[in-house]
Amino acid sequence: MSDLPEHSSATIDAIVGHIGRSTLPFQRAHREEQHATAFWFNELVETTSQGEVIRQYLVTASEPARVELGEFTLRPDLCAPMMSAQKLMMLDFAEGWTHLADLGVAVMPSAGLHAHGARKGWHWTTDEITDGIAATEEDLAGLGESPVPAYLLGHVNDGDGSREQAVVLGRIARSGDGGIRWMGDLPQGCVGAPVFIGAPLGEDSFKLVCVGVMLPADGHHAIAPFDRIRAALRTFPPDGASAPERVGSGPRTAGRKRRWWQRRR
Repeated sequence: MSDLPEHSSATIDAIVGHIGRSTLPFQRAHREEQHATAFWFNELVETTSQGEVIRQYLVTASEPARVELGEFTLRPDLCAPMMSAQKLMMLDFAEGWTHLADLGVAVMPSAGLHAHGARKGWHWTTDEITDGIAATEEDLAGLGESPVPAYLLGHVNDGDGSREQAVVLGRIARSGDGGIRWMGDLPQGCVGAPVFIGAPLGEDSFKLVCVGVMLPADGHHAIAPFDRIRAALRTFPPDGASAPERVGSGPRTAGRKRRWWQRRR
């Protein structure tokens, strides 16, 4: 790791310290397969004199989101009061996700998850990837064919069911077709995870940027960039009413249609 820039440790500290609670591991329920990572994203809808209006999603790769019975592993620091159950099973799991065009990315409106917590007497205590961290076209314009250090925040499947969170170091670069690829190890369970860079601002300062979503692939792993994810999300209706939103919101609970979870802050 000696060839990594000096601010790598600071970048890792920023990721863990500011958005460490943004990720959530999941898999196909009752079967040791389709292990993946999802993360919370707050889309900025508008800014008014009364504050910002945001719309919240879980985001992951499309492929692992296509299972009918899914199971999230609940980390203790994401719930208050802390839950005794460590798993959240969701029926009609595949129907709860909206797949964004050909990006290989799926999003789930978080209304069902918030409603489930409220019914059970607890609430989510997450961090989120915010609009200020999610990459814009300008943030990614400087990426070229020369690899730069990158950091994935995902949940590794090590076989014991714990799905511990890890920061995985690698590099990213533009491929010949203009896409962005990950170079380095990708532990099982980290598909769907957010990928970050520390974009230099001069001297010893940098800007934390979420480049996009890790996708499954053979060989070089592609990253769905956040500028394209933003563009796809903007095509949704303002209230999300016509988007597929069926979410099984708890153990053995049939899915039902819900509106987007939206609030001012």
